[in-house]
Amino acid sequence: MRVALIDPSLFTLPYDAAFARALRSAGLAVTLHGRAMRPEDGAGSLPGVQADFYKISESRFVRRLPKMLRLAIKGFDHVASMRALAAQFRHGPPDIIHFQWLPLPMIDARWVRSLRRIAPVMLTVHDTDPFNGSPTAALQRAGFRKALHACDSLIVHTVQGLNRLLRMGIARPRLLLIPHGPLVDVPKSLPAEDFSGNLTFTLFGKIKPYKGADLLIEAFARLPDQLRQNARIRIVGQPYMDIQTLRDLAGRLGVSPLLSLEPRFVTDTELPAIFAPGTVATFPYREIEASVVLSLALAAGRPVLASRLGSFADTLTDDVHGRLVPAGDIDALSAAMAGMIADRAGTAAYAHQATSLARLAPGWDDIAAQVVSYYEAMLDGRRSPAVSNAKKADRAVPEFA
Repeated sequence: MRVALIDPSLFTLPYDAAFARALRSAGLAVTLHGRAMRPEDGAGSLPGVQADFYKISESRFVRRLPKMLRLAIKGFDHVASMRALAAQFRHGPPDIIHFQWLPLPMIDARWVRSLRRIAPVMLTVHDTDPFNGSPTAALQRAGFRKALHACDSLIVHTVQGLNRLLRMGIARPRLLLIPHGPLVDVPKSLPAEDFSGNLTFTLFGKIKPYKGADLLIEAFARLPDQLRQNARIRIVGQPYMDIQTLRDLAGRLGVSPLLSLEPRFVTDTELPAIFAPGTVATFPYREIEASVVLSLALAAGRPVLASRLGSFADTLTDDVHGRLVPAGDIDALSAAMAGMIADRAGTAAYAHQATSLARLAPGWDDIAAQVVSYYEAMLDGRRSPAVSNAKKADRAVPEFA
């Protein structure tokens, strides 16, 4: 079976690479289509990407232009890239076309309908609220529902995402609920940790408004002084917002000396230091579907403090793997921090349970097996719609409240 895996901007390259490797291990011929690889991407064990997208807008000259002009050029480039890819597929059709992202849904819906005449089209909906409610351009949200309805089948990672798509009118047999796969190996054992020193509440990953860095700072400032002196907050990652607002907020609230704000790209070799002993992996997100950083944190044996959303709600149990709080509730976030600082034995127990949970997560072989089975049902549908509908109904995810 030949699969065209498409992520135009390589927005989720680590996921793409792991997923492609799993499909290849299952015996499928997989080609990943996207933009040209950049030095900072890191090839790893990925055999390569067929650079079919953004041949103009990925040039050094265009990438140095002002943002609005750069986005306009990329929009035209996207249409040209999709047109060329469709022509390529008509000449040598794959068996399955599997998108990881539709960057411009309003435009991409048209191309999906065209590509469905060539092969069944599946889409992994990484964010059922486009780009976690923080798209960089309005066109990234426009036409989202239309694009979803244009696809043959959809993958979602969380119960939250499944329910959202059901409410959008997506038929249940078209949906496949599959958790996000692990991106690092889980150690067979980790040394016991007493958490007796200062706790560091670390928010790691791309710094974006929906991730709630401001909420973390405010919650930390509301801690009683005697607890706050036994803790620190650390915000580290590449910024996609004005981080001066975070510095100003910390200054107004008097917590700047206890805040480490590190706006930078973090390499894989630095991850052990990010999740060092004494660290609580913290996710005060306003919105989320699936979190790559959560899998990294669990594999490192970190206790978790997170909003009760998406994969956090699906994966974690409150007061077992850490603490879950209502999204946007600063008082609840602060109270959870206070509890973890005051009860170090409890925090150590969360860390132990987090490691155990990471070992139970479904692996890529299991994920690939489920997806391949669904691919086969989609292909059966091309030959016999009645057979396909029966097979999809057998695999349909249960109905959730």
